[in-house]
Amino acid sequence: MPPPVPPAAPDPAGPVRVAILDHTAELGGAELALLRLLESVDRSIVDPVVVLFSPGPLQQRLEQAGHAVVVVPLDARVRDTSRSAGAARMLRAAATTPVFLARLVATLRRLDVDVVHTTSLKADLLGALAAPALRRPLVWHVHDRIATDYLPRRTARAVRALARWVPYAVVANSRATAATLPGVRRLVVAHPGLSVEQVAAAPRSRQPEGPPVVGMIGRLSPTKGQLVLVRAAARVAATRPDTRFRIVGEAAFGTEDYERRVRDEVERLGLAGHVAIVGFAEDPRRELDRLTVCVHASTVPEPFGQVVTEAMAWGVPVVATRGGGVDEIVRTGAPGHETALLVDPDDERQLADAVLAVLDRPADALERAARAHADVTARFSAARGAQVVTSLWREAAGTASRAAAAREAIRPS
Repeated sequence: MPPPVPPAAPDPAGPVRVAILDHTAELGGAELALLRLLESVDRSIVDPVVVLFSPGPLQQRLEQAGHAVVVVPLDARVRDTSRSAGAARMLRAAATTPVFLARLVATLRRLDVDVVHTTSLKADLLGALAAPALRRPLVWHVHDRIATDYLPRRTARAVRALARWVPYAVVANSRATAATLPGVRRLVVAHPGLSVEQVAAAPRSRQPEGPPVVGMIGRLSPTKGQLVLVRAAARVAATRPDTRFRIVGEAAFGTEDYERRVRDEVERLGLAGHVAIVGFAEDPRRELDRLTVCVHASTVPEPFGQVVTEAMAWGVPVVATRGGGVDEIVRTGAPGHETALLVDPDDERQLADAVLAVLDRPADALERAARAHADVTARFSAARGAQVVTSLWREAAGTASRAAAAREAIRPS
């Protein structure tokens, strides 16, 4: 287990009141990271309230955990605008909803917040429009690489420019994400952390009984690579016909067409008896218990790669695509030091070969998994990430308080 993180001293002026804005209440990677962050925040130091722009599963999970939630509904035509539409279009759409912005500003005033923290790209842009009216510091939490292989070129350029001038500070979810935000005045990295419940008490000592199971867990999306796994499955099944494959997750944010493509590919390759697409899993740990190997097959570099840390912390051997935040998670080097097998993105042949290496050499796979378990639990705790973000919130609130005091001092009597 990771060493304990020393607690910060309580502020004698009372906890910092932080409003955390998210445009969606669906359970994506950023939203799951937010849940774990809030689980680890010291309430004597920070008093958070989450402001969502729609109701949904995230609201329910937050309220069940005892967190304050306020919903300020946003027109679905704006809320559901794809990030591929571009930042300019999203800003124009946001600007056409003055009633929403007025309600958002009024809500934040009523909540009497010290800091506004946004945790999605759309919330970043909407927060940029709302925060100046409040004269409160704005912190962006960026979970996407602001790069042209991940976003449209104009969107990436616009977001980079805004990040340099609009927020007081930016939190990046990895060094890979931070590297796509050059010139930002105040930039910190806080990796999405693991909760205590996500960490197995000990590394796996043996693989699950029965035929081998290869699995992928995550949202169905072209960038996540389920199609690559299906095509690799055909190669694996040709050598190890007893192998089964589980694709855990569902389409979200407009990717239903991709789910149909994945299902069609399973049928085209004659893999209906080998590949199961099982939908969303409320508790991924139960799915991880089934797996002989967990595959991460993103076709573009991941901003972070939470499923990689989650599988490693649960003791499951991992095969992952290199690049982005995954390179910060996986240890590589001489034999006997690796924590996972890495392959190039969008290469079904490499992926199949790596999966077969896990299946054919189980002792080596379990040794890598044991090293991975020790490594990620030491480096990626939710408490550590919460400490970084909490320190930034306190800094931002203190800066705002000093600025307000200075304005008051020069105001004519």
